[in-house]
Amino acid sequence: MALTVPVAEIVENSKNPLLGKHESWERVLLGDIATIQNGFPFKSSQFTKDGGMPLIRIRDVGADNTDTNYVGDYEQAFVVEAGDFLIGMDGDFNCARWRGSKGLLNQRVCRVTLKSDIYHPKLLDYVLPGYLKAINEMTSSVTVKHLSSKSIAEIPLPLPPKDQQKRIVAEIEKQFSRLDEAVAGLKRVKANLKRYKAAVLKAAVEGRLVETEADRARREGRSYETGEQLLQRILETRRSQWQGKGKYKEPAAPDTTDLPELPEGWVWATTSQVLREVKDGTHDTPKYHDTGIPFITQKHVKAAGFVFDDFSRISLEDHENFYRRSNPERADILVSMIGVNRGESCIVDTDEVFSIKNVGLLKPDHKTSSVKFIKYFLSSALGQRLLLRGSKGGAQPFVGLAELRKWPLTVPPLAEQHRIVAEVDRHLSLLHKMESQVGASLLRAANLRQSILSRAFSSSPLATNSECFDVN
Repeated sequence: MALTVPVAEIVENSKNPLLGKHESWERVLLGDIATIQNGFPFKSSQFTKDGGMPLIRIRDVGADNTDTNYVGDYEQAFVVEAGDFLIGMDGDFNCARWRGSKGLLNQRVCRVTLKSDIYHPKLLDYVLPGYLKAINEMTSSVTVKHLSSKSIAEIPLPLPPKDQQKRIVAEIEKQFSRLDEAVAGLKRVKANLKRYKAAVLKAAVEGRLVETEADRARREGRSYETGEQLLQRILETRRSQWQGKGKYKEPAAPDTTDLPELPEGWVWATTSQVLREVKDGTHDTPKYHDTGIPFITQKHVKAAGFVFDDFSRISLEDHENFYRRSNPERADILVSMIGVNRGESCIVDTDEVFSIKNVGLLKPDHKTSSVKFIKYFLSSALGQRLLLRGSKGGAQPFVGLAELRKWPLTVPPLAEQHRIVAEVDRHLSLLHKMESQVGASLLRAANLRQSILSRAFSSSPLATNSECFDVN
């Protein structure tokens, strides 16, 4: 829907300092100092991925390229050059300078071109986003929010004297430059923490994170149960449990042809050998209801943990039908089986009853295996590679139940599994603390950026640079 409140009224009633101005400044309507050009409705039948002229659509505002080209005729007036100021007129009302090569201005994207040097172009870059955000927040939305060029033209921008505009821009850029350096450093730390986590998991599943049970047993002069013996104990227990219950099918062993060599005392196995059950949820889409049983899909399975919110609900009848196929419970492992996050896994940490779709269900035997060790293996680069090599499909890739059941995983001695888990937990606890600190610092940097702009737009023309931009 479109804006129904006058832009001047939004600005007048706003408490947002980004929409403020110093009392000595005037305001000027954007339409009085700039030309606002709407994009052209180019025919979608002539859109292409290859050849032609790049076409700049709403989703491309803020990017430096587009994946859509246009092969039809066009007028030169709609050619966008690098550095042109663009506004997306649907959705979030994003604005940015175009950083790509020459392109065409598509409909629902407008170009703002200053008519004279009365307004500093870079000041416009810093001022306008706050006004567009305020308009966006006041625009009703049933489907997609729409912005008109008339509303854009009516934006009352602050108008400092020209010499002060230059001072403001120079000081903002100086402070933003320092802030950008700090943020870049924080992002490097964040990337290093991600690599650190991968390295910890890699060492864990390769037997290099803690002393192996074989080495410890030798050092202590004792025997130990190897991973192979543990696996045989698991299988023998399962065979005995099946006696008198029908025909028992021996789970398939892994093909170890291309699997890496394991430490002494470890053995390769498949999920169907180690786990009590390996199932998958329904692949049907039932009718959703306002109340009922939570219906969990692959989007709720995240590497960071089980996301038990923002779910749909299904009827008790549908749930009972699905529950006969798979019955997820606390401490089970869920695995996404479809889409970009296929292979991601998490441990169920709720007692609430729910049904699953496009999600694999791994049920460990807690007496003979460490759930967390299995989860860490599945999350490691090695575990992901071994599962995804059996992935199928094109546009919507998926992992089938057969691949899930023959997913290879390592089986260390049980005591060693527990030591590995304890050490991984210790590393990840430290990692999470550092990630929280980095996240908090990035948030402070974002707030500081807003503080710098707030001070800039309300500073006195007689104040010094340091006084204008003091954000302490």
